[in-house]
Amino acid sequence: MKLNLIAKNFTLTDDIRNESEKKFDRLDKYFHDQQEMDVRFAKEGNDFVVETTAILDGGKILRSETTDPTYQTAIDKNIDGLVRQIRKNKTKLMRDRQSGQSIKFDNFDPYKDDDDKEVNIVRKKEIHVKPMSAEEAILQMELLDHNFFVYLDADDMQVRVVYRRKKGDYGQIIPHLD
Repeated sequence: MKLNLIAKNFTLTDDIRNESEKKFDRLDKYFHDQQEMDVRFAKEGNDFVVETTAILDGGKILRSETTDPTYQTAIDKNIDGLVRQIRKNKTKLMRDRQSGQSIKFDNFDPYKDDDDKEVNIVRKKEIHVKPMSAEEAILQMELLDHNFFVYLDADDMQVRVVYRRKKGDYGQIIPHLD
């Protein structure tokens, strides 16, 4: 597996780089050699934030984000979260994968979870999207006291989503059809 290590708000030292590569080698038994994974390190106050993203063959995304005062523990928690996701979604990933090269499922023990229930959608809501700017969409989201808002971008007439981030600022999702 190829790791793309990125640091934000601090310098990525050789110790952190070596420790990361050593610890993420645990995941090599699940992924093929060409699989890439982005690993982002950030320093927020006294805590390290480790965020990993891997886009698998077939478009499935594995993502985990952990926070801890030490980068070693944050990495360990992150890897545990990724393994838990893969185990929990093993059958879905097996069914949906297009090439048998992405995840080596024979390395997983079956995941047993009492919470593993069938998805039950209890409410469906239709919305009418209106053309507006991102700023207008954020204003509407704030007026409704929601965490996200779906709208039609006035410039290119495409569906967009704005959302409130944990830090209090905003993000925008721009969907693309593959």
